Amino acid sequence: MKTTYNSSEEKQSTELAIGTFIISTILFILYIVSNGSAMILVIAWPFALGAIIVNTIMFLHLTDLFIHLSEQRKDIGVKLLILFSNIPILFFYYLVVMKS
Repeated sequence: MKTTYNSSEEKQSTELAIGTFIISTILFILYIVSNGSAMILVIAWPFALGAIIVNTIMFLHLTDLFIHLSEQRKDIGVKLLILFSNIPILFFYYLVVMKS
């Protein structure tokens, strides 16, 4: 079975990465501005769990495409890097929240 490459999936992975980054940043700013309100954490933790699950699914999908479609590896690799770029930023947010 040949894997087909759909460029709209490529766009969706970038939108997912940017969307989760923006929402996470907004929740982080709200947490900081509210002086560590537990109410923000009630919203943020389920979002974070959902974001981890959805981003993991997208990562596995892009990895599968990267393995099977050698002619599009450069484009898919860039999308994987965009998806990975959220990890250090969100880890920083996590460290700040746990220290406060």
